[in-house]
Amino acid sequence: MDVRQLRALTAVGDHRSFSAAAKALGTVQSNVSTHVSRLERELGLVLVDRATNELTAEGLAVVARARRIDAELQALESDVASLKDVVTGSVRIGVIGTVARWLVPPLVEEVHEAAPEVHLTILDATTSSLILQLVNGQVDLAVVNTPVEDPEVRVTALFDEDCMVVAPLGHPLSGRAEVTPDDVAAHDLLLPARGTAFRAELDADAAAAGIELRAKAEIDGMRLLASLAFSGFGAAILPASAAPEWLGGDWQRIVLHGFRQRSVGLARRRRGLPSAAERAVTTTVGEVIERVAPSQPGIRVRGR
Repeated sequence: MDVRQLRALTAVGDHRSFSAAAKALGTVQSNVSTHVSRLERELGLVLVDRATNELTAEGLAVVARARRIDAELQALESDVASLKDVVTGSVRIGVIGTVARWLVPPLVEEVHEAAPEVHLTILDATTSSLILQLVNGQVDLAVVNTPVEDPEVRVTALFDEDCMVVAPLGHPLSGRAEVTPDDVAAHDLLLPARGTAFRAELDADAAAAGIELRAKAEIDGMRLLASLAFSGFGAAILPASAAPEWLGGDWQRIVLHGFRQRSVGLARRRRGLPSAAERAVTTTVGEVIERVAPSQPGIRVRGR
């Protein structure tokens, strides 16, 4: 068993095609097929269903381990390079869309300045998607909505942000400076999907206030949810970062009383040690948030 075999299998799992896997790895299809076949013979298992090119249950288990092995190898290279005072390596960081709006631009610039040899890949996705990819080894770090219940993940708190109502102009709630739980309970709202941490907190706070939130639609993706409110499809309850003041349009931010703040943190896998490159990016994320977050209305950096 060698790294090439594991990387070939992982690529087939990612791209669901031997030819696409070969293209992604910069090789030919016959090499990928050979590596996967040899790995199957060594393990005595069928790892890829040749009729569908989907990984078998055994293949999924092997790929989960292979991602961790590959991450540790990259971390080893990064750590050795750091001993020569050169931070190098690749870091894949996921960021929830609402935070990505203001965090990613300065983060890219400052990582490039502080560690120009680090290759940074950024993924914009929902918390539920990012946690799954983090556990599976597809991303190294993730800025996510908390709390995170997965025992495989460790989270460091970054900041808290107020909840608000975003209402299109002309909506019954527009024109008001602030609203209460009873006010929002009287209207059908655009809400986060059930099963998300933010929605669970909204429902818990609504129940504590003796009301029930009525959903016009449920959206798993805060940035899409905000876009629908901005476009006039209804009023939505959103965290402050979803509707920054510099983003204009025919809609209004309204202070919402009676609902807790949303918390955001930086997540990483519990297993394994972070590479020098990951440590550099983690430090830079904290520095950017310390500097930029206080200028975002409704956001409070932890520890301040």
